Amino acid sequence: MAHLLGIDIGTSQTTAAVLDCDGRLVASRAVPVSSDLPRPGWVEQDPWAILESVRQVAGPLVSAYAIEAVGIDNQGETFLLWDRESGEPLTPAIVWQDQRGIPVCELLAQEVEPGWLRQKTGLLLNSYFSGPKLRFVLDQDEALGEAAAGGRLCFGTTETWVLWNLSQRRLYITDPSTASRTLLFDINRLDWDDDLLALFAARRAIMPEVRPSAGYLGEVDFGDGRDLPLFASLVDQQAALFGQACLSPGDVKCTFGTGAFLLMNTGPEPRLSSHGLLTTVAWHVDGATTYALDGGVFAAGAAVQWLSETLKLLPDAAASAQAAEQSQDSGPVFVPALAGLAAPFWQPRARGAIFGLSCASTPADIVRATLEGVACLVYEVAKAMEGDAGCALTALKVDGGPSGNAYLMQFLADILAAEVRVAAAREATAMGAASLAGHAALGTSLEELASRWRAEAVYYPRMAAGEREARLERWQRALAAVRHFR
Repeated sequence: MAHLLGIDIGTSQTTAAVLDCDGRLVASRAVPVSSDLPRPGWVEQDPWAILESVRQVAGPLVSAYAIEAVGIDNQGETFLLWDRESGEPLTPAIVWQDQRGIPVCELLAQEVEPGWLRQKTGLLLNSYFSGPKLRFVLDQDEALGEAAAGGRLCFGTTETWVLWNLSQRRLYITDPSTASRTLLFDINRLDWDDDLLALFAARRAIMPEVRPSAGYLGEVDFGDGRDLPLFASLVDQQAALFGQACLSPGDVKCTFGTGAFLLMNTGPEPRLSSHGLLTTVAWHVDGATTYALDGGVFAAGAAVQWLSETLKLLPDAAASAQAAEQSQDSGPVFVPALAGLAAPFWQPRARGAIFGLSCASTPADIVRATLEGVACLVYEVAKAMEGDAGCALTALKVDGGPSGNAYLMQFLADILAAEVRVAAAREATAMGAASLAGHAALGTSLEELASRWRAEAVYYPRMAAGEREARLERWQRALAAVRHFR
């Protein structure tokens, strides 16, 4: 029987999933990927470790199953530079959480008209995206500029780097969804933009070819000498949107991982947000483009990981739900802006803060406040999405590891006053990449893909309206304090 392989190059781990032709998960593997923090605000990964993680998760599955088509997704804004001739990385992989581009953004803010930038890119001038960090490293290292001038420099997001290596340097490609996360790409013309490239000191010659998100893209070899056909490549959050069967305008999902990211399918036309959200390409398939509204929380699973690994308040992240249930004090409020505030506020220099502590506060109270703070940041994005869509959110599909946290999911349903539907396919991202590959390679219809979606659990709001309003009022006061603290 033929199978589909989906690979998710995530921030904290790389995951591979094998689906049968009916979309059922038959096998999966995951390996962790570590990040380095060489100085405050900088977040880096080893490019070779990223590549090796893909080989580690895919290799055994490729050996065990007959793979008909491969799909791959990537971290989106994370990028690196490498030498076209030697193949050696010239920078680490600079992760989307990295903030070294903030000074570039502050400098360019004096000369860039926000409306012009948003009309072209759907984005804001923010260090979250690749362009400002790219200019920072090019400005700091003359050798990189010389390599670019000499035609040796390659720019790529994580999938570009991986595919370049897995194809023996034959594939130097990205797709419109990934390119739309760089601040270098016109989402209307679906092409690199010369004015944007100049703004961030880049050259068109260093940019990869932009190919569709699905269709035959080339051949990849995971290390056993066999070439397998690549049929899909896109951003991880867009892969999760597809994997969650959010295939019609108005469908919304939230993927919980290192961060928490909400996307709403908005159909064939880009819709510019008036509530602090981003406009992005969801996918480009069969000559048609689907767009989405996007809002992210930068620290979700990362906030719980911080409790466990840094503060040592938990034996592991999985213990957070039980600890929160044991909390006796709902007084502490935590705004987990550990990597700044993203949508809809866009304050990269903001930092987290806990309010309402007393001598009686316990580790369990802080764990509870962390989970509730993550949910409240998701609430802020959801409210902005409702404002742009002009209608109330009645249900939210969720996936990712933290979606298995019962306390977090119930509180999210309560604070949203909406159903939270946890996907049975927890790894919706890798499965979305595989499903998109199957759509392109096998002709599986979108209707068939939508019919396969199942919920593992559904959380219904049960908090009294008065309590919800009181909690939101306290949250808003804490959030305002964080936003105004300098």
